[in-house]
Amino acid sequence: MDVLLDIMEPGQSLLPHQSGPGGHKRVVGMDLGTTYSLVAAIGLDGKPLCIPDEDGVCALPSVVHYGEDRSVRVGEAARRVAVTHPQTTIASVKRYMGRGLADVSHHLSTTPYVLEAGDGGMVRIVVGDTRVSPVEVSAEILKVLKKRAEDALGGVLHGVVITVPAYFDDAQRQATKDAARVAGLEVLRLLNEPTAAALAYGLDKGNEGLYAIYDLGGGTFDISLLRLEKGLFQVMATGGDSALGGDDLDHWIMQRIMEESGVTEPDPGWLQACRKVARAVKEQLSWEVEVVFDVPGLPAHSGRMTRQEFEQGVRDWIWRTIPICRRVLKDAGVEASALQGVVLVGGSTRVPLVRRMVAEFFGREPLVDLDPDQVVALGAAHQAESLGGNIPAEMLLLDVTPLSLGIETMGDLVEKIVPRNAPIPTARAQDFTTFKDGQSAMAIHVVQGERELASQCRSLARFELRGIPPMTAGAARIRVTYQVDADGLLTVSAREETTGVEQSIKVKPSYGLTEDEIADMLHEALRHGASDMQARLWNEAKVEADRVLAAAEAALRVDGDLLDAAELQQVKGAMQALWEATRGDSVDLVQERIQQMDQKTRFFAERRMDRSLQQAMTGRKVDDFA
Repeated sequence: MDVLLDIMEPGQSLLPHQSGPGGHKRVVGMDLGTTYSLVAAIGLDGKPLCIPDEDGVCALPSVVHYGEDRSVRVGEAARRVAVTHPQTTIASVKRYMGRGLADVSHHLSTTPYVLEAGDGGMVRIVVGDTRVSPVEVSAEILKVLKKRAEDALGGVLHGVVITVPAYFDDAQRQATKDAARVAGLEVLRLLNEPTAAALAYGLDKGNEGLYAIYDLGGGTFDISLLRLEKGLFQVMATGGDSALGGDDLDHWIMQRIMEESGVTEPDPGWLQACRKVARAVKEQLSWEVEVVFDVPGLPAHSGRMTRQEFEQGVRDWIWRTIPICRRVLKDAGVEASALQGVVLVGGSTRVPLVRRMVAEFFGREPLVDLDPDQVVALGAAHQAESLGGNIPAEMLLLDVTPLSLGIETMGDLVEKIVPRNAPIPTARAQDFTTFKDGQSAMAIHVVQGERELASQCRSLARFELRGIPPMTAGAARIRVTYQVDADGLLTVSAREETTGVEQSIKVKPSYGLTEDEIADMLHEALRHGASDMQARLWNEAKVEADRVLAAAEAALRVDGDLLDAAELQQVKGAMQALWEATRGDSVDLVQERIQQMDQKTRFFAERRMDRSLQQAMTGRKVDDFA
């Protein structure tokens, strides 16, 4: 079982904070989660503590109910009325932060409340005769955490560190800061969730080395590779999917219940009740092999699900995390064998299949001795204490930007100014010049992505630099500076060096990238790059193919007895097809054969994971993996 980190016990005290000169400032760390949210601060012993409510419960359900009398309920009180008031009780709002309606359309069939496009692009939630934004809903959650912290600390908060998924883009990060501002909070920093987890883990254990932080929460997935050294926490590379998490597993169970019970047009109340049952089934299957449950609204019908059925149904969702992990290792230029450990974060990592897949991919059992639900908030509390000036800044956090930031130049080309996985905060500048004689203005188009053409990247902002003195083409010198702050937010400025004329803009897109856009930016940049990139593309494809073949050969040597003759022939046939593709010159064919090999050998990988689990469980209790 997971060993819980400290939480406040009855009679236990936090540090005596005061906002006056020379005293400790009231600062806290907050984990604004998809399913649950938490707040933590530093205790009298100098260790972080999660602050509970009056009933001693730390985890606040991220659920908000809007009453007809304009009252607002948050947390467990809201969750209790979700079934009777399905269209005015909002859950998992984090998935809508910085998003447009099209970005969340795939969840509309199991969403009990009405969504619509709002002004500026961000999705709005219809609540009675009004509309609320995800920012407003998140602010209500933060207000409850704020009051809980102020009651515990005895006064108004000076500042807060709020955690966000590492793969949140500019719009999602800005939406989070906006929610904090609406809640009356001063944000000291937005801290990436995997970094916060590593911070808590490193300080708690005193460990050093290279660690992977695998963070699968209710609505988001992140994988970050961090190097922990004396006084330095450096993110080497990061990746993820900001629309993949435990909610997707719940969604699959809901669909299964709907199919078996014959419900084709569920009403909002039934959907809320079904969601509650689905989550309970998922959690129960983490320690039991079979669950019997009642289908809401259909008392004559009960359901039954085994862990094996559940794992078969959600395997593809969890498998989506593995290629992302592979890419992050590749970006950092390291092998899985170089890691000192793999830390699991997020409640969804309690699912046994997740732990088996992680163990198989990284070649080691993941570290589960820290509570995956609390560790992010505890790390944020450490960082808040440092940024608030209450303790010396004994550590340096170096995070990275997940996607390249560039500028459009003539011919729709992109000049990358801040490359993907560049350490932040950072400021980088590049000089540009005019294209025409007598040109007195320059249009600045800021883009994000990995493609070579601006039209293929995400447009973030546009502005003009005016007042350039008339010169011959190429004579003017315009310095464009990109500044990415510690929160991952971008400011762009352009300055004409002769006159000193300058213009700047804080980039704030109306809503963010979809997970498909992020994945496409990375993949399509390689697949459809300019002709001068073809050699690099081929080399990378060849290296990946060689790695896959070598891994398959090693697997056959060790576990080939798991296959019968026909299955062995199937695996070897896929290997032969991939090897033959590497003899040609088609990048697309190699990538296609790698995918085919993955599909044709997946059953082998699953059997190897099952064997690894059985070996690991020898002499141990099943409960240890619950």
